[in-house]
Amino acid sequence: MASNSPDQAIKEALSAARLGTYEAPTTAVPMLPGALALYAWNAQISAAMLAPLHLCEVVMRNAVSDALVAIYGADWPWSITFLTSLPNPPMGFNPTKDLTKARHNKTTTGSVIPELKFVFWQTMFTRRFDVRIWNPHLRVVLPHLNPHKTTQQLRGLIYSELEQLRKLRNRIAHHEPIFLRNLPDDFQKIHDLIAFRCPITSAWMTHNQQAQALIATRPP
Repeated sequence: MASNSPDQAIKEALSAARLGTYEAPTTAVPMLPGALALYAWNAQISAAMLAPLHLCEVVMRNAVSDALVAIYGADWPWSITFLTSLPNPPMGFNPTKDLTKARHNKTTTGSVIPELKFVFWQTMFTRRFDVRIWNPHLRVVLPHLNPHKTTQQLRGLIYSELEQLRKLRNRIAHHEPIFLRNLPDDFQKIHDLIAFRCPITSAWMTHNQQAQALIATRPP
């Protein structure tokens, strides 16, 4: 692989097609060093966003688990009533299969929870669970929600915010660019979801992250 410059060597290693995504929006002159700076920043901000995303996922799945414990007991992953309440679609994500797989060879709820996909927890915030789960328990497990909105409005808000963050998480996991996203808004949604359960934890998360500082250093 012959190259005329270090920058060109990096472009060839990463592939011209991949770097093209970063060359197109850069305003730097010359273009290639600017594109590589944007690529490096994109990798850094992707890594930095994972810590807030991690905390958000853990907090939200614990909130859902608490609601399920209140209804189905501490061993809710093995509740037949809960299992049969889950969607079981023939195509796409299947929460029933996800739970069945997650609890295989597991003996405690705590060991099942991290095995369940992010989308499983998001699915729990669909309207099918309003009557049994969210009408009685949403404000219990997420006590800092807006008191002026209905349970259905809040549950829908949580679902849509989790959808936004799930897409961000997936792009990061697949090494896709996130520099065109509204990253301050992504971060704010992470903060808000955590704060719905515990403002102290959301403040601690904000204090222990580098994402906000990196967002402000995006190359042109």
